[in-house]
Amino acid sequence: MDVSHILAPLNDAQRQAVSAPLLPTLVLAGAGSGKTRVLTHRVEWLVQVEGVSPHGILAVTFTNKAAAEMRHRIETQLGLPSAPLWIGTFHGICHRLLRLHWREAGLPQGFQILDGEDQQRLVKKIIRGLNLDDARWVPREVSWFVNAQKDEGLRPKHLKDDGDPTRHQLIKLYQAYEDTCRRNGVVDFAELLLRCYEILREVPGLGEHYRARFRHVLVDEFQDTNTIQYNWMKTLVGSTSVPYVVGDDDQSIYRWRGARVENLQQYRRDFHDVQLFRLEQNYRSTGNILDAANAIIGNNAGRIGKKLWTSAGKGAPIRLFRAYNERDEAEFVTAKIREWIARGGKRADNAILYRSNAQSRVFEEYLLAARIPYRVYGGLRFFERQEIKDALAYLRLISNRDDDASFERVVNLPTRGIGARTLEVLRAHSREHVKSMWAAAFECNEDLGAKAVSCLQAFLTLVEKLDAETQGLPLHEQVDHVIQASGLVGHYQKDKADKGEARLENLEELVSAARGFEPEDTDMPPLMAFLSHAVLESGEGQAEAWEDCVQMMTLHSAKGLEFPVVFLCGLEDGLFPHQRSIMDVHGLEEERRLCYVGCTRAMRQLYVTYAEQRRMHGVDNFGAPSRFIAEIPLELVEEVRPKVQVSRPVYSPQSRPTPQQATRPGGSNLSMSGRRFQDDTPAGAFKLGQRVRHAKFGDGVVLSLEGLGTNARIQVVFEGQGTKWLMLGYANLTAL
Repeated sequence: MDVSHILAPLNDAQRQAVSAPLLPTLVLAGAGSGKTRVLTHRVEWLVQVEGVSPHGILAVTFTNKAAAEMRHRIETQLGLPSAPLWIGTFHGICHRLLRLHWREAGLPQGFQILDGEDQQRLVKKIIRGLNLDDARWVPREVSWFVNAQKDEGLRPKHLKDDGDPTRHQLIKLYQAYEDTCRRNGVVDFAELLLRCYEILREVPGLGEHYRARFRHVLVDEFQDTNTIQYNWMKTLVGSTSVPYVVGDDDQSIYRWRGARVENLQQYRRDFHDVQLFRLEQNYRSTGNILDAANAIIGNNAGRIGKKLWTSAGKGAPIRLFRAYNERDEAEFVTAKIREWIARGGKRADNAILYRSNAQSRVFEEYLLAARIPYRVYGGLRFFERQEIKDALAYLRLISNRDDDASFERVVNLPTRGIGARTLEVLRAHSREHVKSMWAAAFECNEDLGAKAVSCLQAFLTLVEKLDAETQGLPLHEQVDHVIQASGLVGHYQKDKADKGEARLENLEELVSAARGFEPEDTDMPPLMAFLSHAVLESGEGQAEAWEDCVQMMTLHSAKGLEFPVVFLCGLEDGLFPHQRSIMDVHGLEEERRLCYVGCTRAMRQLYVTYAEQRRMHGVDNFGAPSRFIAEIPLELVEEVRPKVQVSRPVYSPQSRPTPQQATRPGGSNLSMSGRRFQDDTPAGAFKLGQRVRHAKFGDGVVLSLEGLGTNARIQVVFEGQGTKWLMLGYANLTAL
């Protein structure tokens, strides 16, 4: 049989993987190496060469988009309609099986699926039905606990509380939730997988039936499987079917939602004589970008191991920019994007990647000022985020008590016992008497119960108190005080299950935004000007999905995408790698994989930036450059520096750090790239980040240095006096 048409479009490594013998197989597919092509051609090979029936093949992936692409390619290559083929996501395949076997699964024939919001609403109802405080037992957190247990294959009966009263109550809530779902005939997403796994394992004959039917099980993105997905696959394959899995242990970045990179190694232990194929030729990036990515990821232990390469040449060096602060970083990135556009490039060729969503705000500000359209991929613009709008609503209410929209948004946030009926009474009184809801709250006592009146009074008193306590404070202190005293910080601190930490970071970034805010209209009170600025920024700048615009996203959102130019921003220890991961070996290795993913998104040019000073969590941080920068070989890097400065770091002959220097979270002798630098500054000159004292302004920190000799200027942020530029020759600063 002529099989050249199947193998012709493939390189040698891909051909070997596609035509592999019918044995358990692992294809280790590096970034940009054509794994989807290998999977679809494997299906074609099985059908046309090995004589396998298309109905005897099951192919599973993670996203509907990937499944649709796989179906389309297979349909095109085989000339068969894809509808009868079992190609889909884990949840999609399990849903299909449960619809066929609803009796065996103990479900009603017309069972419904709860989405995340429906699940939380049901959990909230159960919490209240048990007379529990939903401020203490947060529905989102309880839902996360339930889903996490299901992802591990555990029912309430399998769990022990180990004498922990909190865990004991969570297990009771899990049981109550299960009972309610059973009565209502509904399942959540995690239940689809768990219930399907259970019937394949426990219903006599069912597992054998599907193992006989699906003799070939193909799984994409295997590094992202969690415990239940792995066990489901293992049960479906058994000892008779042939598994064929494709994955990349270097791109496993979802540990926080249950993914287990260990499943790749577990697969090799559970299935004997697993064939291993490596796809290492990259069709996306230049040689320098791949060499940098290989060097970074090579520091992770326990990898199966591979090395990406390309035939496309070395390309441009990795350009490393050391910014004074986050604003300098954003200005540099914006300038480079403008240069790219001026040379005829598209705006959409550029992607700004960052570790934390809170980093987007300053980039948004500079792109808006430059009139460059942008889109925050997979997320909201800064001033449109829920927690930011919550904080702004409190601030608006302080500024204007008659703002009904803000009143309704926060009157029961955090939860303070003001329910839907109370609000309806207020709305009715407001409409009838043509008054604001704030005013109505003082006049509706007779129409409300004593508890509702008491709760309302507590809220009104809180707002009045916030107003009184913030009078005369600088704008950023007003914002910070309202966020803290309103209870928003405590409210989001309880959200450990989902986005609580990110929301807190965003609230802290709002304080930073207020600190750096410079109103155009100085006649307007600063708070009013800032609130107006927030509204205007939230209404413009975010381009539509189809527009040619700069792409902004977190590194987690960037997986699977590619861009000609990538700006990998904020590479400082504590930010990236994240502070919570630095002391955890597994967490640090996942952060390194995340950096590898970020690097390999770039096709032609990769910029890496970090700031010597960054305002985070409401304070200025002078962090060390990320250890990941130190892991990039020197010969691949070209440093980008301001043209004029007092202190110009240069490489010392001993440019490579010791492993201890490269991996420690801080250190005064580490500068850009974590390498040692010497200084050609004349004796007595000041350093960025140095603490100094001025006779009039007091103590401060050096932010910037400019010029040489008698013309040199120094920028210092003084405690209580703000930021000031001084002539270095006349400032009479004392180093502390």
